[in-house]
Amino acid sequence: MRRILLILSETFLILSAGILAAYVRLHSDASWEITHRQGWIKLLLVAIVIQFSFHLFDLYDLRASSHRYRLMVMNLMKAYITASAMLLLMFYAVPSMLLGRGVFLWSLALSLLATALWRLIFAWGAGHPQLGVRERILILGSGTEAIEIARATLERRTAGFQIIGFVDNKPELLGKSLINPSVIGLTENLPGLVAQHRIDRIVVAVEDRRGSMPTGDLLNLRLSGRVAVEESACFYERLTGKVAVEKLRPSWLIFSRGGRYTDVTERTRRVVNASLAAVGLLISLPLDLIIAIAIKLDSPGPILYRQERVGKNGRRFKIIKFRSMGVGAEEESGPVWAAATDPRATRVGRVLRKLRLDEIPQFVNVARGDMNFIGPRPERPEFVEQLSTTLPYYMQRHLIKPGLTGWAQICYGYGGSVEDTMQKLQYDLYYIKNRSLLLDIIIVFETIKIVLFGRGAR
Repeated sequence: MRRILLILSETFLILSAGILAAYVRLHSDASWEITHRQGWIKLLLVAIVIQFSFHLFDLYDLRASSHRYRLMVMNLMKAYITASAMLLLMFYAVPSMLLGRGVFLWSLALSLLATALWRLIFAWGAGHPQLGVRERILILGSGTEAIEIARATLERRTAGFQIIGFVDNKPELLGKSLINPSVIGLTENLPGLVAQHRIDRIVVAVEDRRGSMPTGDLLNLRLSGRVAVEESACFYERLTGKVAVEKLRPSWLIFSRGGRYTDVTERTRRVVNASLAAVGLLISLPLDLIIAIAIKLDSPGPILYRQERVGKNGRRFKIIKFRSMGVGAEEESGPVWAAATDPRATRVGRVLRKLRLDEIPQFVNVARGDMNFIGPRPERPEFVEQLSTTLPYYMQRHLIKPGLTGWAQICYGYGGSVEDTMQKLQYDLYYIKNRSLLLDIIIVFETIKIVLFGRGAR
């Protein structure tokens, strides 16, 4: 909600700055330009480009910009410079979209000033104890699950939650600080604690619930409308964007809310993916030629590299990539985990991996139906056999087609170990459980940012 509020408020500020700039430069003719000559469409275009540039520089990632005012202002300047360059290219290609040179410059200056001031006010208000709108959270439980919930919440201070404390049925823990908040009361006094501390939400993180759950109190509080009651797994998922596999109960996934996909939905998805893959192959042809020449000049061997991967329902297929390593790189070592700085990569290969350009030939895999654009990344059979016996729910990631990019790829760093794979699995399960058109759009925009800036490449 904070992000939506920020986007809407800045849209209003940018449009207002454009309208004010029109009146400053055009005076009485401004109304005619805006209403009768589609000036409002041109101003809206400027707002969209500026806000897309904000996204590229992480200005809508509240965790990245909170309380780091100098970095925020610097990113604002970079975003406006980038937006100006994009708009100038657009106006050069389509001169009729320019409302007026003077209007354009005044609009950028006014909107930069307005958004910079608003950002500072917004960041200060979000962190102010009285002005910041935060849900007051009470955690029921004091075990490792409860502590992990508190830690995850404290790491995301801009998420809008404030941990008030823990409640348990062990008198010896009263007043003890488990991580930062302490145990503030006993389970038997739950209704009084909720009223005393003005609790908005109770997160139930009791690991052993036999005889220790205050079911009656929770039921009365929930039905009275005084407080929300939520399972720790649900709260953790909403907070982090991943599913906590270690504490997951199968019943929670089985009975969770989720959309049922019809044959029409799947056929539509297949047609869309194949069409986009064909367009991607066509658009990337000039770049493909440059990459092919660079690979040939850099090292001997083929341009393309095929490797067996595991797809939907365990079906194996050959993934196609631009070759980024020397020929025979795995003859001695055998299959090994990829690393962010893999010594086996060639000079051109390191650049291709950083910008994820080695993945371009996988448009062919998408067109064939082996993969979708978005989904869990396909893994090698050798690693699948190992991970399926080590990690719970690992095989469930093969219930949908793998993808060129995915939720795990934009949320987590380079995965080069079983521990990293465990973290990425939690994001994959979140995507499988919650996949939707909106989530796919978010992943696409984040992937564009990764490709343009070479950040977070997997």
